[in-house]
Amino acid sequence: MLRIGYGFLYLVFLLREFPHRDEIWGPGSPWTPALARQLFDQTGWFSLLTLSDSRVYFELCYATALVVSALFMIGWRTRVVSILFAVLVASFHARAIFMTDGGDNLILLMALYLCFTACGRRWSLDARRTRPRPSPVRTGSPPPRTGPSGLWQQLLAAQRVLSTVLHNCAVVVIAVQVCIVYGSAGLYKVQGGSWENGTALHYVVNLDLFRPWPALSLLVDSHPLLIAVATYMTVLLQVAFPFVLFSRLKYVVLVMLLGMHLGIAILMGLPLFSGAMIVADAVFLPDRFYAFLGELWRRTFRPAVAGDTEDPHRAGSSAVPPQPGSPTDATAHQELSRQRAEER
Repeated sequence: MLRIGYGFLYLVFLLREFPHRDEIWGPGSPWTPALARQLFDQTGWFSLLTLSDSRVYFELCYATALVVSALFMIGWRTRVVSILFAVLVASFHARAIFMTDGGDNLILLMALYLCFTACGRRWSLDARRTRPRPSPVRTGSPPPRTGPSGLWQQLLAAQRVLSTVLHNCAVVVIAVQVCIVYGSAGLYKVQGGSWENGTALHYVVNLDLFRPWPALSLLVDSHPLLIAVATYMTVLLQVAFPFVLFSRLKYVVLVMLLGMHLGIAILMGLPLFSGAMIVADAVFLPDRFYAFLGELWRRTFRPAVAGDTEDPHRAGSSAVPPQPGSPTDATAHQELSRQRAEER
């Protein structure tokens, strides 16, 4: 879900800024490549966009970023593409470091973390390509695996264990990062007087730089009680979020945070930041929620037609078990006999 979300967000972000790409990241930017390289000497950052001042090179980098974001979203060769995606996000972020907001920072961090996850195993072209296909049943015992073949199997097993460990650790780091974002934001707000007296959002909705819909902002600001309740609830949700992760109250808080981010996107004109936070919150949803989404997707966009045969592993309890004496039952009996012979 994070792979699809951040790939989609960054693709839309690059497409949205396509008419302004030269002013933000290109050779025609007021923050020239020479100035960016001078800053890199002090900060240690790096950007592919500053390797050349050629406009052709910049356009090639921009087109590559669009393609890589799309490939990362659909999950094609995710192991390699995830690294390319992280490098390109870091390059664009560093090239225009003074043009970024909280959404860019979070996407950069998540892109780095996702390099260590197995984010292409589900809902991706990689998953479709590596989906196991039925193979004909062969009678008799296979020859014992010895020599290089056995060593290769051990190496594959070790690779799977290492991949699983790295994936789980990266997911934990992602969850901790989101908790740090919410917890630190809430604690900083507690120290502010305007958040303490419930008037902070009044000043927020009246900032000209963050008011894309002035009439809507004025309408919201005309309800002081609503402003005060939203101010206190924002602080409460952010401070309480790390402490409700292991209870069912987590889902209530996630729904309220979703509403808060939608409000930020509409009232303050920060859709990239809100989208990045909403996608990050998805890491706390259980597997059964995504299993439900997958089943809903199959029922909606892949309706069964006459003559279709459904995989019993995906159908779950709806699959009809083989009847005694049927060809399927005989095949299963042969397979069981072969496994017992191998064990002996």
